[in-house]
Amino acid sequence: MVKHIVIIGAGPAGLMAAQEAVRAVGPGCQVSVYDAMPTAGRKFLLAGKGGLNLTHSESFEPFLSRYGLKSAELRPLLKQFGSDEVQTWAHNLGIETFVGSSGRVFPKDMKAAPLLRVWLHALKKDGVQFYMRHRFLGWSTNKVQNLQQRHQLNFESPDGVKVVLADAVILAMGGGSWARLGSDGKWVDILRMQGVTVNPLLPSNCGFDVLKPWSTYFAERFAGHAFKTVAITVRDESGKQLFSKQGEFVATATGVEGSLIYAASALLRDAISQHGQCIFYLDLCPDRTSEQVLREVGHPRGARSLSSHLKSRLKIDGIKLALLHELLSKEDMQNTVHLAQAIKALPVCLKQARPIDEAISTAGGVAFTELTDQLMLKKPLIGQFDVSGVFLAGEMLDWEAPTGGYLLTACMSTGAMAGRGAARYLT
Repeated sequence: MVKHIVIIGAGPAGLMAAQEAVRAVGPGCQVSVYDAMPTAGRKFLLAGKGGLNLTHSESFEPFLSRYGLKSAELRPLLKQFGSDEVQTWAHNLGIETFVGSSGRVFPKDMKAAPLLRVWLHALKKDGVQFYMRHRFLGWSTNKVQNLQQRHQLNFESPDGVKVVLADAVILAMGGGSWARLGSDGKWVDILRMQGVTVNPLLPSNCGFDVLKPWSTYFAERFAGHAFKTVAITVRDESGKQLFSKQGEFVATATGVEGSLIYAASALLRDAISQHGQCIFYLDLCPDRTSEQVLREVGHPRGARSLSSHLKSRLKIDGIKLALLHELLSKEDMQNTVHLAQAIKALPVCLKQARPIDEAISTAGGVAFTELTDQLMLKKPLIGQFDVSGVFLAGEMLDWEAPTGGYLLTACMSTGAMAGRGAARYLT
Protein backbone atom coordinates (compact mmCIF):
# COMPACT_ATOMS: atom_id res chain seq x y z
CA MET A 1 0.00 0.00 0.00
CA VAL A 2 1.28 3.48 -0.90
CA LYS A 3 2.12 5.54 2.17
CA HIS A 4 0.79 9.08 2.33
CA ILE A 5 2.30 12.19 3.94
CA VAL A 6 -0.17 15.07 4.16
CA ILE A 7 1.21 18.57 4.70
CA ILE A 8 -1.31 21.20 5.78
CA GLY A 9 -0.15 24.69 4.87
CA ALA A 10 1.48 25.92 1.66
CA GLY A 11 3.70 28.62 3.13
CA PRO A 12 7.52 28.43 3.31
CA ALA A 13 7.49 25.93 6.19
CA GLY A 14 5.02 23.60 4.47
CA LEU A 15 6.71 23.82 1.09
CA MET A 16 10.12 23.10 2.63
CA ALA A 17 8.62 20.15 4.50
CA ALA A 18 7.26 18.85 1.19
CA GLN A 19 10.63 19.30 -0.50
CA GLU A 20 12.55 17.39 2.16
CA ALA A 21 9.90 14.68 2.59
CA VAL A 22 9.54 13.87 -1.10
CA ARG A 23 13.33 13.64 -1.47
CA ALA A 24 13.69 11.34 1.53
CA VAL A 25 10.93 8.83 0.79
CA GLY A 26 10.89 6.26 -1.97
CA PRO A 27 8.42 5.80 -4.81
CA GLY A 28 6.06 3.99 -2.43
CA CYS A 29 5.04 7.22 -0.72
CA GLN A 30 2.88 10.13 -1.86
CA VAL A 31 3.43 13.67 -0.54
CA SER A 32 0.44 16.02 -0.72
CA VAL A 33 0.06 19.67 0.30
CA TYR A 34 -3.31 21.07 1.34
CA ASP A 35 -4.09 24.75 1.89
CA ALA A 36 -7.19 26.85 2.54
CA MET A 37 -6.13 29.59 0.13
CA PRO A 38 -6.59 29.52 -3.66
CA THR A 39 -2.83 29.69 -4.27
CA ALA A 40 0.34 28.82 -2.37
CA GLY A 41 2.69 31.16 -0.52
CA ARG A 42 0.42 34.18 -0.22
CA LYS A 43 2.08 35.64 2.87
CA PHE A 44 5.48 34.86 1.36
CA LEU A 45 4.57 36.91 -1.71
CA LEU A 46 3.28 39.86 0.28
CA ALA A 47 6.33 39.85 2.58
CA GLY A 48 8.53 40.07 -0.50
CA LYS A 49 6.60 42.91 -2.09
CA GLY A 50 9.19 45.49 -1.06
CA GLY A 51 12.15 43.17 -1.61
CA LEU A 52 12.32 39.55 -0.48
CA ASN A 53 14.69 39.19 2.49
CA LEU A 54 15.66 35.50 2.47
CA THR A 55 18.04 35.32 5.40
CA HIS A 56 20.97 37.10 7.06
CA SER A 57 24.67 36.58 6.40
CA GLU A 58 26.00 37.05 9.94
CA SER A 59 27.89 34.18 11.62
CA PHE A 60 26.01 31.44 13.43
CA GLU A 61 26.15 32.51 17.08
CA PRO A 62 25.01 36.11 16.50
CA PHE A 63 22.39 34.76 14.10
CA LEU A 64 21.14 32.28 16.72
CA SER A 65 20.96 34.98 19.40
CA ARG A 66 18.21 36.75 17.44
CA TYR A 67 15.80 34.04 18.58
CA GLY A 68 16.09 35.12 22.22
CA LEU A 69 14.67 32.72 24.78
CA LYS A 70 14.12 30.00 22.16
CA SER A 71 17.72 29.98 20.91
CA ALA A 72 18.50 26.70 22.67
CA GLU A 73 15.53 24.91 21.10
CA LEU A 74 16.31 26.23 17.62
CA ARG A 75 20.07 25.63 17.75
CA PRO A 76 20.03 22.02 16.45
CA LEU A 77 17.48 22.91 13.77
CA LEU A 78 19.44 25.90 12.48
CA LYS A 79 22.65 23.86 12.60
CA GLN A 80 21.11 21.45 10.09
CA PHE A 81 19.33 24.08 8.00
CA GLY A 82 20.35 27.68 8.58
CA SER A 83 21.39 30.75 6.65
CA ASP A 84 23.92 28.96 4.43
CA GLU A 85 21.41 26.27 3.54
CA VAL A 86 18.76 28.85 2.64
CA GLN A 87 21.19 30.49 0.22
CA THR A 88 22.18 27.12 -1.24
CA TRP A 89 18.50 26.24 -1.66
CA ALA A 90 17.89 29.44 -3.63
CA HIS A 91 20.98 28.87 -5.80
CA ASN A 92 19.85 25.30 -6.54
CA LEU A 93 16.61 26.74 -7.87
CA GLY A 94 18.63 28.99 -10.19
CA ILE A 95 18.04 32.14 -8.11
CA GLU A 96 21.07 34.39 -7.72
CA THR A 97 21.40 36.20 -4.39
CA PHE A 98 23.38 39.12 -3.00
CA VAL A 99 24.23 40.44 0.45
CA GLY A 100 23.05 43.98 1.17
CA SER A 101 24.92 46.58 3.18
CA SER A 102 23.06 45.52 6.32
CA GLY A 103 24.08 41.88 5.90
CA ARG A 104 20.65 40.81 4.72
CA VAL A 105 20.45 38.34 1.83
CA PHE A 106 18.12 39.04 -1.12
CA PRO A 107 17.39 37.48 -4.52
CA LYS A 108 19.21 39.44 -7.21
CA ASP A 109 15.93 40.72 -8.68
CA MET A 110 14.51 41.34 -5.14
CA LYS A 111 11.27 39.59 -6.09
CA ALA A 112 9.41 36.73 -4.40
CA ALA A 113 7.14 35.66 -7.27
CA PRO A 114 9.81 34.23 -9.64
CA LEU A 115 11.39 32.24 -6.79
CA LEU A 116 8.05 30.83 -5.63
CA ARG A 117 7.09 29.94 -9.19
CA VAL A 118 10.33 27.99 -9.74
CA TRP A 119 10.02 26.29 -6.35
CA LEU A 120 6.46 25.12 -6.95
CA HIS A 121 7.43 23.83 -10.40
CA ALA A 122 10.30 21.82 -8.88
CA LEU A 123 8.04 20.35 -6.19
CA LYS A 124 5.42 19.28 -8.70
CA LYS A 125 8.14 17.79 -10.89
CA ASP A 126 9.27 15.73 -7.88
CA GLY A 127 5.73 14.37 -7.50
CA VAL A 128 4.25 16.62 -4.80
CA GLN A 129 0.51 17.06 -5.29
CA PHE A 130 -1.30 20.27 -4.33
CA TYR A 131 -4.90 20.67 -3.17
CA MET A 132 -5.93 24.31 -2.76
CA ARG A 133 -9.12 25.69 -1.21
CA HIS A 134 -9.03 22.87 1.34
CA ARG A 135 -9.50 24.17 4.90
CA PHE A 136 -8.43 21.79 7.66
CA LEU A 137 -11.26 21.06 10.11
CA GLY A 138 -9.53 18.51 12.34
CA TRP A 139 -9.46 14.77 12.71
CA SER A 140 -12.52 12.74 11.86
CA THR A 141 -14.38 11.27 14.84
CA ASN A 142 -15.83 8.50 12.69
CA LYS A 143 -12.95 6.06 12.82
CA VAL A 144 -12.92 3.13 10.43
CA GLN A 145 -11.76 0.10 12.41
CA ASN A 146 -9.33 -1.31 9.85
CA LEU A 147 -7.76 2.12 9.39
CA GLN A 148 -7.02 2.87 13.03
CA GLN A 149 -3.34 3.46 12.39
CA ARG A 150 -4.00 6.06 9.70
CA HIS A 151 -5.05 9.65 10.21
CA GLN A 152 -8.49 10.55 8.94
CA LEU A 153 -8.44 14.27 8.25
CA ASN A 154 -11.48 16.42 7.55
CA PHE A 155 -11.20 19.24 5.02
CA GLU A 156 -13.77 21.75 3.87
CA SER A 157 -13.38 21.77 0.09
CA PRO A 158 -15.24 23.32 -2.85
CA ASP A 159 -17.07 19.98 -3.11
CA GLY A 160 -18.05 19.83 0.55
CA VAL A 161 -16.39 18.09 3.50
CA LYS A 162 -13.72 15.65 2.33
CA VAL A 163 -11.97 12.95 4.38
CA VAL A 164 -8.29 12.42 3.55
CA LEU A 165 -6.27 9.46 4.86
CA ALA A 166 -2.66 9.90 5.87
CA ASP A 167 0.11 7.88 7.47
CA ALA A 168 1.93 11.00 8.66
CA VAL A 169 0.78 14.59 8.98
CA ILE A 170 2.83 17.80 8.96
CA LEU A 171 1.03 20.86 10.27
CA ALA A 172 2.45 24.16 8.94
CA MET A 173 -0.52 26.52 9.11
CA GLY A 174 1.30 29.63 10.26
CA GLY A 175 0.65 31.82 13.28
CA GLY A 176 -2.25 34.20 13.76
CA SER A 177 -1.32 37.32 11.80
CA TRP A 178 -2.55 38.41 8.38
CA ALA A 179 -5.60 36.15 8.52
CA ARG A 180 -6.70 37.24 5.05
CA LEU A 181 -3.65 35.40 3.69
CA GLY A 182 -4.43 32.16 5.51
CA SER A 183 -2.72 32.40 8.92
CA ASP A 184 -5.85 32.76 11.06
CA GLY A 185 -4.77 30.72 14.11
CA LYS A 186 -7.92 28.60 14.09
CA TRP A 187 -5.76 25.52 14.50
CA VAL A 188 -5.17 26.49 18.16
CA ASP A 189 -8.57 25.18 19.25
CA ILE A 190 -8.21 22.04 17.11
CA LEU A 191 -4.95 21.07 18.81
CA ARG A 192 -6.08 22.04 22.30
CA MET A 193 -9.04 19.72 21.87
CA GLN A 194 -6.49 16.94 21.36
CA GLY A 195 -4.74 17.80 24.62
CA VAL A 196 -1.80 19.60 23.02
CA THR A 197 -0.29 22.48 25.02
CA VAL A 198 -0.54 25.64 22.92
CA ASN A 199 0.74 28.86 24.46
CA PRO A 200 -1.39 31.91 23.60
CA LEU A 201 -0.58 33.57 20.29
CA LEU A 202 0.79 37.10 20.73
CA PRO A 203 1.65 39.86 18.24
CA SER A 204 5.33 40.03 17.29
CA ASN A 205 7.12 42.49 14.99
CA CYS A 206 4.19 44.77 15.61
CA GLY A 207 3.29 48.40 16.13
CA PHE A 208 2.12 50.00 19.38
CA ASP A 209 -0.32 52.65 20.54
CA VAL A 210 1.01 55.51 22.67
CA LEU A 211 -0.39 55.96 26.18
CA LYS A 212 -1.47 59.55 25.61
CA PRO A 213 -3.07 59.82 22.15
CA TRP A 214 -1.33 62.05 19.65
CA SER A 215 -2.81 65.49 19.16
CA THR A 216 -5.08 65.87 16.16
CA TYR A 217 -2.45 68.04 14.50
CA PHE A 218 0.37 65.50 14.95
CA ALA A 219 -1.76 62.50 13.92
CA GLU A 220 -3.08 64.17 10.78
CA ARG A 221 0.17 65.86 9.78
CA PHE A 222 2.77 63.19 10.58
CA ALA A 223 1.10 59.75 10.47
CA GLY A 224 3.13 57.75 7.95
CA HIS A 225 6.23 59.93 8.31
CA ALA A 226 9.51 58.28 9.26
CA PHE A 227 11.91 59.04 12.10
CA LYS A 228 15.22 58.58 10.29
CA THR A 229 18.68 58.25 11.86
CA VAL A 230 17.42 57.78 15.38
CA ALA A 231 18.04 55.23 18.13
CA ILE A 232 15.82 53.73 20.81
CA THR A 233 16.73 52.27 24.18
CA VAL A 234 14.63 50.02 26.42
CA ARG A 235 15.45 49.69 30.11
CA ASP A 236 14.08 47.53 32.92
CA GLU A 237 12.68 48.87 36.20
CA SER A 238 16.15 49.16 37.72
CA GLY A 239 17.42 51.20 34.76
CA LYS A 240 19.44 48.35 33.26
CA GLN A 241 19.67 48.62 29.47
CA LEU A 242 17.88 45.74 27.75
CA PHE A 243 17.95 46.98 24.17
CA SER A 244 19.60 49.78 22.21
CA LYS A 245 19.73 50.11 18.46
CA GLN A 246 19.94 52.75 15.76
CA GLY A 247 17.65 52.75 12.73
CA GLU A 248 14.32 54.21 11.76
CA PHE A 249 10.62 53.80 12.42
CA VAL A 250 7.31 55.42 11.48
CA ALA A 251 4.64 57.38 13.31
CA THR A 252 1.08 56.11 12.93
CA ALA A 253 -2.22 57.79 13.71
CA THR A 254 -2.23 56.06 17.11
CA GLY A 255 1.43 55.35 17.86
CA VAL A 256 4.54 53.90 16.28
CA GLU A 257 5.62 51.03 14.03
CA GLY A 258 8.48 50.09 11.69
CA SER A 259 11.75 48.17 11.71
CA LEU A 260 13.29 49.71 14.83
CA ILE A 261 10.09 49.21 16.83
CA TYR A 262 9.73 45.66 15.51
CA ALA A 263 13.24 44.83 16.69
CA ALA A 264 12.24 45.71 20.27
CA SER A 265 8.63 44.54 20.05
CA ALA A 266 9.03 41.42 22.21
CA LEU A 267 10.51 43.44 25.07
CA LEU A 268 7.91 46.19 24.73
CA ARG A 269 5.01 43.74 24.51
CA ASP A 270 6.13 41.74 27.54
CA ALA A 271 6.73 44.90 29.59
CA ILE A 272 3.19 46.10 28.82
CA SER A 273 1.82 42.69 29.77
CA GLN A 274 3.63 42.88 33.11
CA HIS A 275 3.16 46.55 34.01
CA GLY A 276 0.26 47.79 31.89
CA GLN A 277 2.50 50.21 29.98
CA CYS A 278 6.13 50.70 29.03
CA ILE A 279 8.59 53.37 27.96
CA PHE A 280 11.28 53.48 25.33
CA TYR A 281 13.78 56.30 25.10
CA LEU A 282 14.25 57.97 21.73
CA ASP A 283 17.59 59.50 20.75
CA LEU A 284 16.95 62.04 18.01
CA CYS A 285 20.69 62.69 17.45
CA PRO A 286 22.48 59.34 17.87
CA ASP A 287 25.56 60.65 16.07
CA ARG A 288 26.11 63.34 18.74
CA THR A 289 27.06 62.94 22.41
CA SER A 290 24.95 64.43 25.17
CA GLU A 291 27.62 67.05 25.74
CA GLN A 292 27.65 68.02 22.07
CA VAL A 293 23.87 68.30 21.97
CA LEU A 294 23.82 70.46 25.09
CA ARG A 295 26.47 72.72 23.60
CA GLU A 296 24.59 73.11 20.34
CA VAL A 297 21.23 73.75 22.01
CA GLY A 298 22.85 76.33 24.28
CA HIS A 299 24.67 78.09 21.44
CA PRO A 300 23.49 81.71 21.16
CA ARG A 301 20.73 81.93 18.54
CA GLY A 302 20.21 85.66 18.39
CA ALA A 303 17.00 86.58 16.60
CA ARG A 304 16.46 83.10 15.15
CA SER A 305 13.49 81.05 16.26
CA LEU A 306 14.04 77.86 18.25
CA SER A 307 12.92 75.83 15.24
CA SER A 308 15.50 77.48 12.98
CA HIS A 309 18.15 77.10 15.66
CA LEU A 310 17.57 73.34 16.12
CA LYS A 311 17.48 72.78 12.38
CA SER A 312 20.75 74.58 11.70
CA ARG A 313 22.67 73.28 14.73
CA LEU A 314 21.35 69.70 15.02
CA LYS A 315 19.29 69.09 11.84
CA ILE A 316 16.19 68.61 13.94
CA ASP A 317 13.07 69.58 12.02
CA GLY A 318 9.93 68.01 10.59
CA ILE A 319 8.61 65.07 12.55
CA LYS A 320 11.49 65.16 15.05
CA LEU A 321 10.75 68.74 16.02
CA ALA A 322 7.00 68.03 16.04
CA LEU A 323 7.47 65.15 18.48
CA LEU A 324 9.46 67.36 20.84
CA HIS A 325 6.58 69.86 20.83
CA GLU A 326 4.13 66.97 21.25
CA LEU A 327 5.78 65.46 24.34
CA LEU A 328 7.46 68.40 26.06
CA SER A 329 5.92 71.36 27.82
CA LYS A 330 6.54 74.90 26.59
CA GLU A 331 8.75 75.42 29.61
CA ASP A 332 10.90 72.38 28.80
CA MET A 333 11.22 73.49 25.18
CA GLN A 334 12.69 76.79 26.39
CA ASN A 335 14.92 75.16 29.02
CA THR A 336 18.30 74.43 27.42
CA VAL A 337 19.20 71.55 29.75
CA HIS A 338 15.78 69.87 29.65
CA LEU A 339 15.55 70.18 25.86
CA ALA A 340 19.03 68.76 25.34
CA GLN A 341 18.23 65.83 27.63
CA ALA A 342 15.01 65.16 25.74
CA ILE A 343 16.78 65.22 22.37
CA LYS A 344 19.07 62.44 23.59
CA ALA A 345 16.51 60.44 25.61
CA LEU A 346 12.92 61.42 24.88
CA PRO A 347 10.58 59.09 26.81
CA VAL A 348 7.80 57.64 24.63
CA CYS A 349 5.15 55.80 26.66
CA LEU A 350 3.20 52.92 25.10
CA LYS A 351 -0.02 51.33 26.33
CA GLN A 352 -0.68 48.36 24.04
CA ALA A 353 0.45 46.42 21.01
CA ARG A 354 -1.61 46.72 17.85
CA PRO A 355 -4.05 43.85 17.15
CA ILE A 356 -2.47 40.51 16.31
CA ASP A 357 -3.83 40.47 12.75
CA GLU A 358 -1.80 43.62 11.98
CA ALA A 359 1.45 42.07 13.23
CA ILE A 360 4.08 40.74 10.84
CA SER A 361 4.39 37.55 12.87
CA THR A 362 3.29 35.96 16.13
CA ALA A 363 4.86 34.57 19.26
CA GLY A 364 3.35 31.68 21.17
CA GLY A 365 2.18 28.37 19.73
CA VAL A 366 2.89 24.71 20.44
CA ALA A 367 5.46 24.35 23.20
CA PHE A 368 8.72 22.62 22.27
CA THR A 369 8.23 20.37 25.32
CA GLU A 370 5.38 18.74 23.41
CA LEU A 371 7.70 17.69 20.57
CA THR A 372 10.48 15.24 19.87
CA ASP A 373 13.79 16.41 18.40
CA GLN A 374 12.29 15.79 14.96
CA LEU A 375 9.27 17.99 15.79
CA MET A 376 6.76 15.16 16.15
CA LEU A 377 4.12 15.44 18.84
CA LYS A 378 5.13 13.04 21.59
CA LYS A 379 1.68 11.73 22.46
CA PRO A 380 -1.19 13.21 20.50
CA LEU A 381 -4.55 11.82 21.63
CA ILE A 382 -6.96 11.79 18.71
CA GLY A 383 -10.41 10.56 19.63
CA GLN A 384 -10.11 7.22 21.39
CA PHE A 385 -6.92 6.16 19.59
CA ASP A 386 -3.26 6.97 20.20
CA VAL A 387 -2.01 8.00 16.78
CA SER A 388 1.58 9.06 16.27
CA GLY A 389 3.12 10.71 13.24
CA VAL A 390 1.98 14.33 13.65
CA PHE A 391 4.77 16.86 12.98
CA LEU A 392 4.74 20.64 13.28
CA ALA A 393 6.68 23.41 11.58
CA GLY A 394 6.90 27.17 11.16
CA GLU A 395 5.06 29.75 13.22
CA MET A 396 2.82 27.11 14.80
CA LEU A 397 5.75 26.50 17.15
CA ASP A 398 6.42 28.77 20.12
CA TRP A 399 9.31 30.97 18.97
CA GLU A 400 9.73 34.47 17.58
CA ALA A 401 12.39 36.48 15.82
CA PRO A 402 12.88 39.97 14.42
CA THR A 403 12.58 40.76 10.74
CA GLY A 404 15.75 40.63 8.68
CA GLY A 405 15.57 37.09 7.29
CA TYR A 406 15.37 35.36 10.67
CA LEU A 407 11.65 34.58 10.42
CA LEU A 408 11.88 32.96 7.01
CA THR A 409 15.02 31.01 7.89
CA ALA A 410 13.45 29.45 11.00
CA CYS A 411 10.26 28.62 9.12
CA MET A 412 12.28 26.78 6.48
CA SER A 413 14.52 25.15 9.10
CA THR A 414 11.60 23.72 11.06
CA GLY A 415 9.90 22.71 7.82
CA ALA A 416 13.01 20.84 6.70
CA MET A 417 13.23 18.98 10.02
CA ALA A 418 9.52 18.08 10.00
CA GLY A 419 9.72 16.83 6.40
CA ARG A 420 12.75 14.68 7.11
CA GLY A 421 11.20 13.48 10.35
CA ALA A 422 7.99 12.38 8.66
CA ALA A 423 9.97 10.49 6.02
CA ARG A 424 12.03 8.72 8.70
CA TYR A 425 8.88 7.91 10.63
CA LEU A 426 7.40 6.09 7.65
CA THR A 427 10.58 4.33 6.61
